[in-house]
Amino acid sequence: MRRQLRPTDVKRLNRTWRRGTEHRIALILESVTGPFNVGSIFRTGAAFGVDTIWLAGNATPPTNPKAGKTALGTDRLVTWHQPVPALDAVKAAKDAGFTVIAVELTDDAQPIFRTDLDRDVCLVLGSEDHGCSPAVLEAADATCYIPQVGRVGSFNVAVAAAMAMSEARRQEWANL
Repeated sequence: MRRQLRPTDVKRLNRTWRRGTEHRIALILESVTGPFNVGSIFRTGAAFGVDTIWLAGNATPPTNPKAGKTALGTDRLVTWHQPVPALDAVKAAKDAGFTVIAVELTDDAQPIFRTDLDRDVCLVLGSEDHGCSPAVLEAADATCYIPQVGRVGSFNVAVAAAMAMSEARRQEWANL
């Protein structure tokens, strides 16, 4: 009979996946202002073992009460930096050894599953309304997009972040 895992079993399972995880994931949130989106990104980032989150532009910090409500305290589990100009965040990520990949629809973007995320990557996600700025797109090492077949033009930024983090880990774990 199938049963849900107990908390001890979940911890054991998570330890197994952690042992197979070597690459670092970081995020740059460029002018992501929706506090519930920010909170959700922090919570998902903590679940996927995100190393660092750089806030850029006018991004909402996780200390915002609404962001905190969604993050459920996970901002304590991820190193994060107060908002800086977006290009400063890109430089900091590159200086820390990350390959910077913007998740954005551009004329040279590759589908995310064809983008090499099996390394130390910093995923850039842009504002809910306008996406990544032209300066950040120019500074990024590459761009990728999440294919979709429906009649909607884009995903919610928190959903896109979750999908991108998941794909990065999937690529890393594919040979376990």
